[in-house]
This record gives sequence, C-alpha cells and structure tokens, in this order.
Amino acid sequence: MTILSNGHLWKYTEFIENKSFSFDRNKIFNSLSKEDIDDAYLSISKWDGYSATPLEELTKLSNKLNLNKIYYKDESKRFKLKSFKALGGAYAVEKIAKENKNIIVSTATAGNHGRSVAWGAKRLGLKCKIFISENVSDSRGQAMAKLGADIIKVKGNYENSLVECIKQSTKNNWKIVQDVAWNNYMTIPKYTMAGYSVMMKEIVSQINKNNISHIILQAGVGGMAAGMIAGVARYLKTIPIIIIVEPDSASCVLESIRIGTIKKIDIKRESLMGGMSCGEVSLVPWEILRSSVKYCISLPDDDIAKTMKLLGNSSFGNTKIIAGENAVPGVISLIASCENEKIKKTIQLNKNSNVLLIGCEGDTDKKMYKKLINQLEIT
Repeated sequence: MTILSNGHLWKYTEFIENKSFSFDRNKIFNSLSKEDIDDAYLSISKWDGYSATPLEELTKLSNKLNLNKIYYKDESKRFKLKSFKALGGAYAVEKIAKENKNIIVSTATAGNHGRSVAWGAKRLGLKCKIFISENVSDSRGQAMAKLGADIIKVKGNYENSLVECIKQSTKNNWKIVQDVAWNNYMTIPKYTMAGYSVMMKEIVSQINKNNISHIILQAGVGGMAAGMIAGVARYLKTIPIIIIVEPDSASCVLESIRIGTIKKIDIKRESLMGGMSCGEVSLVPWEILRSSVKYCISLPDDDIAKTMKLLGNSSFGNTKIIAGENAVPGVISLIASCENEKIKKTIQLNKNSNVLLIGCEGDTDKKMYKKLINQLEIT
C-alpha cells in the first residue's frame, strides 16, 4: 500500500523482532550509570554556545500516516558542527583532559565524530591527530583540518583507519578518543554515549508531557542508540517501543540481535549512509542494545536522496529541515512500516502514536548534500 504521492513504495530490506527483548533499567545503568548520564548534561549545558536543538513536528507526514505526532530532533543545529556527534567526542576529550592536560588526542572517523574530537581538542588547546579512510570525502577532511587537527589518510575502509590509529597512538603515546569499545577500552566510549544522552534530556523538556510511544534510532556501532536508550531509562517513566534502523549492507545490530551475540558483518559495498556503515556493534552499546531494542529494520539506499529533499522543501512539516544522508533513515523506516500493514500492526503504530525520530546531522558534507538533493525531481 502506497501512502505518499506518485504511487511510490518506500523500501525496506528486512524487519525482525528481538526474541530476547526485556527492558531493564538496572541492567542499562550497569552499563552507563545515572551519575554518568547526569554529569554529561551538567557539563555540556555549561559550554559556550550551548542550547537545546529544536524538536520539530512533522505534522504533514503524521497526517498522511494517520499518526498522532511525529517528532524530529534536528541535530543540524548542534553548536556549529551540525551533528549530534558534537555531544560525544568533545565531551570525552573534556573528561580525559581533566586527568591530564598535556596530552595529544587521536581518533579514527568517517567524519562527524572526528569533527567533534577536533573541536573538543581546540576548545582545550590540545593537539589532535585524526585518521580517515580513503572513502572519506575531501570536504569532510578539510572541515576537521580547519579545527586544527592533523589529518592522516589511510588506504581501505573505516576499520583500516581504526587499526592504524591504534597502532600509531600506541607507539606515540597519544590518547585515543573513540566511540567504539573493545577489550580493555571501555571508559571513553561510555563518555561519548553519556554525551549523546543529553538529547533525551532535552527532548523530555520539549514534548510538553506527551508520552513517546515509539523511538526509531539509527545505528552504526550502536553508540548513539545505546546512549539514547540510557537516556530513556533515566528520564522517561513510560518506556516506548524502540526500533533500530541500519543500512542493509551493514546491519550489524540486526544480525547480532537475530542470533543473540555480536556478529561481524563483511561489508561488500559502502552505503550512502556512510556514518552508519559499520561492520560490528561496539561492546559497551551491545550490552544495552541486546535486550532493550524491540525491533530492527534495515534499508537500501534507494530513498535517501528523496527523503532529504522532501525534508528540505517542507513536504513533511511546516519547517524546512536540512538533513544529511544519515539523518533520514528513521523517516524512511517509519513510512515503509506504515505502508506495510503487517509491520504497522506488529509495532502498534496507530492514530494515538507519538513517534520520535533523530535527525542526527545536517549538511555536514555540503557537496554531498547538494549532489544528492539535486539528482532528482520531486513533485
């Protein structure tokens, strides 16, 4: 069943239910404590230039989908970095700099996390080394360099850049600020997750006591999703239905939830959703995601550009929203779910539903944004 214009059917690849679902606040707080969550908000809310990002209502879309409300958290307005990542890497840099002010920080990134780390280092007068793969656009690399970071380009994909970052950082005694956890590297990824939970704190004050019935969260390695779920556990009395959305070429959370343990994905093609193109869920987020997520859905790239353009020309709401390619999967998965009567019934979407979507970035790569929205005509 098509809902929107021109008979276009919005595509999804796979939809699964988590057979091990059990939302347990205490288990979540064992992974990310209440104190960690509270400290992140208290610290970040004092930064120069801080303000809560807008929570837009996509009223036109909610009317078409016969839902009560669709909230869209617009992270394109987050500081001047245009991404939720500004909350994570920069906060982690601040935390470790309190322990040692004479450090050089390093990270591997596909773009937005690196900008946050570079910005955080610049705020505190620290040197910064950023490792990027050859797949990262020149404009993203230049944006990080403008923040004072030294950019080191590595052949291969994100995983290759991370390996090189760890190698050189170990050799030179640089402090790695990564949002990915591995054995014996857990604390700093927790800092980034705590930073991301600030979004949920803001949202609670913006929804005017309305309940949120559903949250759709993007996942790459799972840090943002887990941080938001920790925020749900901390700030919401009523627990919404939590849905993870990923690229079908890198659905590591979906595949891990399917079998109940972390599964590494062999990425054979890169998705337009580059910031979500990750082959393995991170250890710390996994401890939260494995039982707190109710459903998972994966998407092809087909509707990315179309959705970016529709948000940009205010087709879904009364405000023009600049949404990057990683910001729109929640919108796509919501429409695709409503077009499929079986899925819509399964996840309990109806006229009383208040759905929260995370617009995690704006045009962080201006050239990519213009290329995508100008490649097609939408009527």
